[in-house]
Amino acid sequence: MPDDWYVLAADIVRSSDAVAQGRYKEVNMVGAAAIAAVLNRIGSDRVPFVFGGDGAMLLVPKHDVEAACDALAGVVGLARQVMELELRAAAIPVSHLRVLGGDVRVRKYRLSPGNHLAMILGDGLAIADRILKDQEKSRPFAISIPDAALPPLDGLSCRWEPLPSQNGHIVSLIVKPSGRIPMQDILRGLADKLGYDPSTDDSRARLADKSRLRFRFPPTGTRHEVRLGSPGRHFRGRAKALLEAVVFMISYHTGWRIGPFDPKRYFPELGLNTDHRKVGDSLQLVLDMTPEQLGRVEEYLKAGYAAGDLVYGLHVSASALMTCFVEDISNSRHIHFVDGADGGFSFAAAEFKKRQAEMTAKAAGQA
Repeated sequence: MPDDWYVLAADIVRSSDAVAQGRYKEVNMVGAAAIAAVLNRIGSDRVPFVFGGDGAMLLVPKHDVEAACDALAGVVGLARQVMELELRAAAIPVSHLRVLGGDVRVRKYRLSPGNHLAMILGDGLAIADRILKDQEKSRPFAISIPDAALPPLDGLSCRWEPLPSQNGHIVSLIVKPSGRIPMQDILRGLADKLGYDPSTDDSRARLADKSRLRFRFPPTGTRHEVRLGSPGRHFRGRAKALLEAVVFMISYHTGWRIGPFDPKRYFPELGLNTDHRKVGDSLQLVLDMTPEQLGRVEEYLKAGYAAGDLVYGLHVSASALMTCFVEDISNSRHIHFVDGADGGFSFAAAEFKKRQAEMTAKAAGQA
């Protein structure tokens, strides 16, 4: 990325407290809102992003950074006011991350026509995350919150019920090579233990297939959607969401196309357009594993960590959560953020950072 681009970093403070209170769906919703607000404000075609469960990272060009920061500031204010969640946010120049020894390189991973995930390399995002969580270091880059306008959250919703495990365990996994082996070796190792390559579009890796999608009326997540998307207009927002849910249910159960929504096209696309796999400096996966698969994967990861080949963090739950961002249903522009329930990536990241610190300390002691 050019030096004059910015990393917009957002992260919920003490997200583990919210998880303990059974509020991880709200945490996911705020993390997805950070992405939706920026994409709605400046357009999605030129903004790479990564959803992290309890936060998000976006890459924004210099000429768009002011508008993007305004949108993100609105999410910070809204999260505080209506969700009672503290979202910290910063805009950090790519040039600064390079001065600190990092880099930011981006590739696109095509999910389906018009829908992509970003593959971000170079450790720049890891450095940005450390800056964001350091009060002193983040101060020059902090996004100003006072008088922020309401963010544009059109298309953000969370109407699906949690996606249940069909194999036994929903596993949120973060794994990164230590530098001694390449990522491809880790992918081959995981593929050997799972029986398929989790970085490819293998049907066994998909979580949002129609067999496990559950939709109830009224949708459980409507309350969170309305609180964020229609603050101060809850009655109107809830009425709109419920009307859309009725139309969706009719189309869902009959297979009829209603307006721009065509269920015969939408559901195959939904299975493809999820971010259950993200490949960059680290590999981030949400997979449905059998007890045997989980045992083999954990054994492989523990051995790799003990050998100094990799660092990992892992969280196991009974279901996955899905938050949706629909830009244009008529043109199949929609993406779905997936995370493990009850802490998912937030807990996996905490475990990952603990192991990373232990590996760094061990290496320093041997130097």
